[in-house]
Amino acid sequence: MNQKERMLAGLPYKAWLDGLSEERLENQKRIYRYNHLPPEEWDQMDTLLREILGKAGKVVHIMPPFHCDYGYNIEVGENFFANYNFTVLDVGPVRIGDNAQIAPNVSIYTAGHPVHPDSRNSGYEYGIGITIGDNVWIGGNACILPGVTIGNNVVIGAGSVVTRDLPDNVIAVGNPCRVVRQITEEDRAFYFKDRRFDVDDY
Repeated sequence: MNQKERMLAGLPYKAWLDGLSEERLENQKRIYRYNHLPPEEWDQMDTLLREILGKAGKVVHIMPPFHCDYGYNIEVGENFFANYNFTVLDVGPVRIGDNAQIAPNVSIYTAGHPVHPDSRNSGYEYGIGITIGDNVWIGGNACILPGVTIGNNVVIGAGSVVTRDLPDNVIAVGNPCRVVRQITEEDRAFYFKDRRFDVDDY
């Protein structure tokens, strides 16, 4: 196996060998074009974004600036929205389902390093994939760590650090992020805390 194959297999690898540095450089050029597109030319954003991402649904929007390592390891579903300063270290696969809403300054990290300093100083690192289900809302400044799977219909509170898997239909917050409660049918009537909708077309 070369180093890219090792990276994609979730094995320890060296990020500067076997063309990986060159691949990151090419993606940085695409990211630069995307992030520096003048607002009056934002009609080109979709085309540029599809040159970066590995796979995307029909409606995908990421507010610049956006940062990622390779881009081709990122798959997003239909009706995807990420706000400013979305960062994805995609040395491992990142798969995000439909109807994702991602607030500003969210970071998704598949990349990591060994804990022991001797192992870490060897230059080996790793990437463990992250999977995020459908209808997930991730609050601002949240951080998703390597190997995590997040279920469907999950709300993650602002500032959370997600270190372990989260099941479907929950609100989870904190550092480390923990489930605080289930999302139930009763939640449908409220738009914020105890404030009820005053419309009926939701």
